[in-house]
Amino acid sequence: MNASNAMQTAIRGRWAVAAIFLANGFLTGSWAPQIPVFLTRLDISKFTLGLLILLFGAGAVTAMTWCGHLISKHGSRTVLRWFGLCGSLGLLVVALAPDVPLAAVAMFVFGGSIGGMDVAMNANAVVVERRLGRAIMSSSHGFWSLGGFAGGALGGFAIQNYGHLAHALVVTALAFAAIAAAVPHIVAENRPQAAEHHKLTLPANPLVYLIGLMALLTMISEGAVLDWAALYLRQELGADLAVAGLAYAAFSGVMAIMRFFGDGVRNRFGAVMTLRGSAVVAAAGMLIAGLSPSPWLAIAAFALCGFGIANMVPIIFSAGGNQEGMSSGTGMSVVTTMGYSGILVAPSAIGFVAEHFSFGPIFIAMSGLLVLVLLMAGLAHRAEFAPDAAPAE
Repeated sequence: MNASNAMQTAIRGRWAVAAIFLANGFLTGSWAPQIPVFLTRLDISKFTLGLLILLFGAGAVTAMTWCGHLISKHGSRTVLRWFGLCGSLGLLVVALAPDVPLAAVAMFVFGGSIGGMDVAMNANAVVVERRLGRAIMSSSHGFWSLGGFAGGALGGFAIQNYGHLAHALVVTALAFAAIAAAVPHIVAENRPQAAEHHKLTLPANPLVYLIGLMALLTMISEGAVLDWAALYLRQELGADLAVAGLAYAAFSGVMAIMRFFGDGVRNRFGAVMTLRGSAVVAAAGMLIAGLSPSPWLAIAAFALCGFGIANMVPIIFSAGGNQEGMSSGTGMSVVTTMGYSGILVAPSAIGFVAEHFSFGPIFIAMSGLLVLVLLMAGLAHRAEFAPDAAPAE
């Protein structure tokens, strides 16, 4: 394949993986407005709902743990194809579950398909970055944020007017169509997979776990804003419900916008410098939020935090997928599993602490975690680019 054709293939692969990020975000965002119906339809308590949602997380972490092994053996293109097509059916399976036992199985499967899809699409984005010799990870995550926003914004209207099952059918059809259209254009790794990865083993390189720790610290902070910012504004800063809801909206909205600009910033200033600057901004935003005397200042501070965090996770994921001596899938599996564990663990841990302390000190502590990421930013040097050679076909 000549250089021109190789570049065209890489560009098509770039938009294919973007479509899959969009579909994954759309599926995840579409689940949120299904939750109230899920609760009443199965006639369950909030505690039981919490356990079922925990099963979603358990399925995601289980699949993430295995996905690196599968990618090492079969390549990210094959794994992404199957997890993507199966993942598009996950929400429909949950919507069809008639009772709690089947709902438990459905939630575990849905979480597993979304989690495995997440690792595979991030690993494939690393492959595309190598082909193109430039960053695409931040904008790929921007497409995920855009899909999540669309799924959450449209879901409530669709469920109210057409019912939860019709909504799930339409979401499934749209996601399946987008993924099926993208699948033929997904790019594959150039080099054959190493035979040593054919058995499930943990990487020996300690650096990948330090990268995973950076992802964990960053995503704990993201989870804290997601789950507790509105309650902080409502209970401690005296905001009404409408204003309290703006905390995460400001955070996520600015994050989505910045992710589309992040690749250009990273290509210009480098991954490590961009990560350092982003961590400073995110830590400052979280500190101001924790010290804020008014809800509107806190909302602006959470928006500033979203501005910083927006490109931290994509850079850390790129670093994890580019570790020397291991496939992109193996490194990505470790980093994503550790990172997303932060979002799963943070809500319950923060809730326990908040029973004994106010939320302000918690957000100040989150600022400290982001400072640790700043100090570790040099470890992300593997996210800098050395383009792959053109693929031989």
